[in-house]
Amino acid sequence: MQSTVFTTSSHDLASGVECLLQALKIQSLVGGFSHILIKPNLVNTDPPPVTTPVGLVEAIVLSLQHLVPECTLSIGEGTGSTTYDTMHCFDTLGYTTMAARHRIPLLDLNTEPLARKVCPDCTRLPELYYPALLDEVFLLSVPVLKAHTLAGVTLTMKNMMGVLPPSHYQQGSGWGKSAMHADIDLAVAELNRYRTPDCTLMDCSIGMPESHLWGRHCDPPVGLLTASTDPVAIDSHGTQLLKKDWQQIGHIRLNNGIRGNATSFAVVQV
Repeated sequence: MQSTVFTTSSHDLASGVECLLQALKIQSLVGGFSHILIKPNLVNTDPPPVTTPVGLVEAIVLSLQHLVPECTLSIGEGTGSTTYDTMHCFDTLGYTTMAARHRIPLLDLNTEPLARKVCPDCTRLPELYYPALLDEVFLLSVPVLKAHTLAGVTLTMKNMMGVLPPSHYQQGSGWGKSAMHADIDLAVAELNRYRTPDCTLMDCSIGMPESHLWGRHCDPPVGLLTASTDPVAIDSHGTQLLKKDWQQIGHIRLNNGIRGNATSFAVVQV
């Protein structure tokens, strides 16, 4: 069955988000779930486009409150910083004020109670620890369009590294998830075999074609929002937007045909 990646202009966030969520048929997608967890990329406290813009997440909150008012909403992330916690990221980047305005809880996924999972078929991650909450929620990933110095790109599958607890995945004094940096593509691919986003709404308004933390922005800015229920398809499309070859991105290639389709998807403008 062919997957679909929906795209729209990022010029009007409220209208664009509403169009994308309606195109995804969000009411049907979340059927059976009472809780939606929105997961931005807040790797540190740098402003967008390094991190997910708070205005985009606010537009998603408002649209979900309109489209699926029966669902509880929360915003959760686990920063990679070892010098401050995720709540500091929320404070610095405007999430605390925004969430209070809409009475949305903020969750530090680095400190949530954990579930242990085992998958003998995974050679890099035969066991995995992540927040037990992830087994109960509809997971909406909100990454940003960026290259990555180790993994090639950091889009929705790579965004899942934020759920991993530093108690198990910090190595030495480096980043809080630094144990994942060894053989990172296989690590990201296997992480997403345990848990991958239920859907993604990606900020492609600007784009960073060189690195996830530094470097030039796409010129001209990409100017899009994209959305899909297929994490492999949307990552493949995002890779194309960064003018890269998805076949050179190991974690996309490894999950092609397993967690989604990197080639067989339609791009639909809404």
